[in-house]
Amino acid sequence: MPNNLEITKAAIDDFKKIQRYMILAKKENATETYAELKEEYISLKAILNIAGVNLSELDRIKE
Repeated sequence: MPNNLEITKAAIDDFKKIQRYMILAKKENATETYAELKEEYISLKAILNIAGVNLSELDRIKE
């Protein structure tokens, strides 16, 4: 069973990956894809905030 640090690291990795995909979707003007990714972005951002992760350096989207 993963511990809290492993869970947080996985969430951070997912958050970074989603942001990369959002940036690509925006660049390609893929609005539907961007909207779907944004839902995941918001969820991950909420989880990381609850976990006490400072997102000021990690959050490249700033939405």
